[in-house]
Amino acid sequence: MSDYNQIRTQVLSLTPEEQLRLIDEVLSMVRRRVVAKPNKHSLLELRGLGKEIWEGIDAQEYVNQERGQWNG
Repeated sequence: MSDYNQIRTQVLSLTPEEQLRLIDEVLSMVRRRVVAKPNKHSLLELRGLGKEIWEGIDAQEYVNQERGQWNG
């Protein structure tokens, strides 16, 4: 029998109050492990990406053209 199944069987033998306490403790442990992982990248790394596409284009003029196409 796998560890998972053994643990599951043991959990089922606990009272509902004990099961809830166990769930709370396990969630706390998992959250600490997940939160402890550092982010590999920052969203700020994308700053300026693709800016050459917009060179020479007036932003307000572009928005006005797009809005003009909304109604057909």
